[in-house]
Amino acid sequence: MPSSHHQQIAQLRDRFTDRLHATFTDKQPRGLYAPIDYILNLGGKRIRPVVALLAAGMFGDKELSNGMPVALAVEVFHNFTLLHDDIMDDSPLRRGRATVHEKWDVNTGILSGDLMLIQAYQHLCDCPDKNVLPALLCSFNRIATGVCEGQQYDVDFEVRGDVTIAEYLKMIELKTAVLLGGALEMGALAAGASREDADHLYAFGRLTGLAFQLQDDLLDTFGDSADTGKLRGNDIIRNKKTFLYLKAIELLGLERREELNRWFSESPADPAEKVVRVTELMTSVGIPEAVAKLRDEFQAEAYAHLDAAGGDPEVKALLRNLTEGLLQRIS
Repeated sequence: MPSSHHQQIAQLRDRFTDRLHATFTDKQPRGLYAPIDYILNLGGKRIRPVVALLAAGMFGDKELSNGMPVALAVEVFHNFTLLHDDIMDDSPLRRGRATVHEKWDVNTGILSGDLMLIQAYQHLCDCPDKNVLPALLCSFNRIATGVCEGQQYDVDFEVRGDVTIAEYLKMIELKTAVLLGGALEMGALAAGASREDADHLYAFGRLTGLAFQLQDDLLDTFGDSADTGKLRGNDIIRNKKTFLYLKAIELLGLERREELNRWFSESPADPAEKVVRVTELMTSVGIPEAVAKLRDEFQAEAYAHLDAAGGDPEVKALLRNLTEGLLQRIS
């Protein structure tokens, strides 16, 4: 990404973060509001609110008076889902810090999360242009429903041994990709974009989200820990049946397929041998290449939708460069 684009994205992210922090208050009871301030202050890339602001800017909302409430709604909703996901998964850490239910308790996490969902709607209602509110609420309801459906599919798939590649892709589309698409769609709608342009941006975000998830799956198994900052092979260690596993099952011969399934039914105290062998099995049938190919197909289709959308071409270039920069995290 050109340095000028880096600077513009960084400035937009800083502007959003300042606005987000300005929403933190000393409201009572603190047992309800403090956990919300805590999780929103944990950081993250803020990709969803940034693209919402870019989408609004594409269609003339240069002051971001309508785009900022959408960005806040998207980020608060995203963190609400993380808070409740952490409870469902009994996760002790989020971004290197104690999760809300660990720092407080489960009941606090549930109630504070409930309020975050309400706050997301309130942020949408804060858009100065009330004419766009019906379209925003309809889009938000559709997107939020999809995220919940994706989470349930993810839970269901943990106990199923017959998940197909198509089902897995649908799950990650709902659980992660639709919110990225929705941030773009709602940012555009808030600025008065046509439904056709908003739909193109939604498709761009949805397909980009799929490409991002495939990239994450690929880096988890084949990336360099020094570059990714994550333990290599963590999905393998956790017996997580990602696209890589499902594609390997499809391509391996019977004997090696059975071996892969044996490894994924075990949780050895020292997983080093397991990670090495599973990686070898996947490499033997070209899994890294297969994942990269599908990732690139999704992204090419995404760019076609971005190109088809109207709006400021300079902002479109920013969106494209932001996307390319995120996808280039390949060791």
